[in-house]
Amino acid sequence: MRISARADYAVRAALQLAAAQDTGPLKAEAIAEVQGISHKFLEGILGDMRKGGLVQSQRGGNGGYWLARPAESISVADVIRCVEGPLVSVRGERPPDLAYTGPAESLLPLWIALRASVREVLGVSLAEVASAELPAGIAALADDPEAWTNP
Repeated sequence: MRISARADYAVRAALQLAAAQDTGPLKAEAIAEVQGISHKFLEGILGDMRKGGLVQSQRGGNGGYWLARPAESISVADVIRCVEGPLVSVRGERPPDLAYTGPAESLLPLWIALRASVREVLGVSLAEVASAELPAGIAALADDPEAWTNP
């Protein structure tokens, strides 16, 4: 699986907003600076997140961006879907829309299992990631030394 720069930046911006949830709106410039993201690129991402209902914004001196819902109710998957579309696709199609025959027939359940695994891992809320309190199962996956090596 490949996480695009756009998805990475969107999640980082959402985490910045989650961390500032109780302090009021954040300017895109401030998020861009803290996260080392191009301001212009971030504005487009935040616009998509606004259209997707994940953030709200207000113009003006006291304006900026904030999460549209509590960080506990927004998952990393929600953010990625908002800016990139489905989490797992095969040739641009969702796995349930595929059909295989012969020895490739069992490939479909494999793609479905992959999608279920990705949903589980990326189902972590922004609040959990922002507070560094990952669920035990996710933390255990990351604690495995093999997870940090490339085959």
